[in-house]
Amino acid sequence: MATDVHSNGTQAALRERGMGELVKALSGQMSTLVRQEVELAKVELAEKGKKAGLGAGMFGAAGVAAILMLGSLTALVILALATAIPAWAAALVTTVLWGAVAGALALVGRTKMRELGTPVPEKTVETVKEDVQWLKNRK
Repeated sequence: MATDVHSNGTQAALRERGMGELVKALSGQMSTLVRQEVELAKVELAEKGKKAGLGAGMFGAAGVAAILMLGSLTALVILALATAIPAWAAALVTTVLWGAVAGALALVGRTKMRELGTPVPEKTVETVKEDVQWLKNRK
C-alpha cells in the first residue's frame, strides 16, 4: 500500500515539473546509463583480453614444443639413417628432405597468396565510389 502512495506522489511530482526539466533529467540519466554501459564493456573486454592473451601464450608455447619435437624427430631420422650410411650422409639426406618440405609449403603458400589478389577491399571501394557519385549527382 505504501508503494501506491509513493508512486502516486512521484507521479504528482512529475506532473508539476516542466517539460524542459523532464527532458533535461532524462538526458542526464541517459548519459549516465551510456557511461555505465561503456564502463561495463571496458571491464568485460579487459577480462576477455586477459583470457585471450593466456590462450595465445599457450599456442605460442605449443609452437615452441612442436619445434623441439621436430628437432628430436630430425635427430632420430639422422641416427636411424646413420646405421646404414655414414652419419654426415644421413644428416645431408635429412636436410634435403626438410628443404623439400619447406619448398613445397612455400610454393603452396605463394599460390594461395596469389589467389587472394590485391589486399584492397574491392567491394567496399566500389560502393564508396558509388556513394561519392550519388552525392555529386544530388547537387
